[in-house]
Amino acid sequence: MDEKKREFVTKEDICTHYGDEYDRHLGAIVPPIFQNTLFTRKTMNHGYTYTRVSNPTTEIAEKKIAALEEGEEARCFSSGMAAITAALMHVLEKDCHIVCPSNVYPPTRGFLETYMSKFGVETTFVTGESLSEIEQALRPETKAIYLETPLSNLFTLQDLRAVADIARAKGIVTIVDNTWATPLYQNPIALGIDIVVHSATKYMGGHSDILAGVMIGRQSVMDEITHRERGMFGAAMDPHQAWLLIRGLRTLPVRMRQHQESAMKAAAFLESHPMVQRVFYPGLESHPQYELGRSQMSGYSGLFSFVPKGNREQITGFMKSLKLFEEGPSWGGFESLINSPGLWLDEEASARTGIPQGLVRLSIGLENTDSLLADLDDALHRMKRF
Repeated sequence: MDEKKREFVTKEDICTHYGDEYDRHLGAIVPPIFQNTLFTRKTMNHGYTYTRVSNPTTEIAEKKIAALEEGEEARCFSSGMAAITAALMHVLEKDCHIVCPSNVYPPTRGFLETYMSKFGVETTFVTGESLSEIEQALRPETKAIYLETPLSNLFTLQDLRAVADIARAKGIVTIVDNTWATPLYQNPIALGIDIVVHSATKYMGGHSDILAGVMIGRQSVMDEITHRERGMFGAAMDPHQAWLLIRGLRTLPVRMRQHQESAMKAAAFLESHPMVQRVFYPGLESHPQYELGRSQMSGYSGLFSFVPKGNREQITGFMKSLKLFEEGPSWGGFESLINSPGLWLDEEASARTGIPQGLVRLSIGLENTDSLLADLDDALHRMKRF
């Protein structure tokens, strides 16, 4: 660890001060936005040329996130999918093979199935819960194992240490989407993973007002991606987005504590509710991989799912009758949201994906916890009338 990092020994300190370099910016406690495309250098060689390659504002966010993730360097992107696709394109090559969980974020699965397949890249989809299943899926031409833990919708986990050990022994690159846990509660690089990606649109931004992505890994890899997958595809983060991301990072520890506290109470409340069949949340002791989660995560975020006891019309009525939960597909912001990934699945689709019919997903925001529980309770009891 370099001397500057030693000054910021906790993640709260990193979020608040690391990388800001107040003396460099005339003592401004909030660093300025370098909202410009190019940097001239007639009188000084400062190392900057063009914002598509690098920008001082963006670098502050990158330094904070790399330190939080315990990685060498980070690179910010214009969206989470820009970071994910850049990581995959950097590692994969023509006619190679990748292993990926079947319930991964749908656009990620779509990219592998529809875009990378044009170049002969084959994907084997697995549940991700069984190490033997992952190991058996590997081939001589396997270049990468892509993970997302917990997974979207069902919130199952993959054993990061074990998968990293298997991959390293075979020269396979591991990539993990760590958006759900954030760098505060899970650090895949410390567990042996090669590359970490995030949709910083979610908890890192925290205010539902930016699209942002980030990738963390070894400096040599990040330097290559700067000029290749990020630079050539024009996927660099805008300086104003970076400035807003820095703002979000400053409050990340406080917000995540509240998200976790409220989500734990909401998940436990729903698990004991007579109108609920099942809750999917790694923070509950009833989760089948609870001990694995405790071994590789230090906390839990505010996103989980559950299955109400009701038919399609009743569950739709439940969702519409909520007062504090807005209906929308994203998550990780200040607001509480509900979404319905399992509501319109037929039996065949449910069996194929493993997503129960009627499953709904909650993103627990920063509203008063008791108010959120009362809203859920009232809407669930109203469900009988629909």
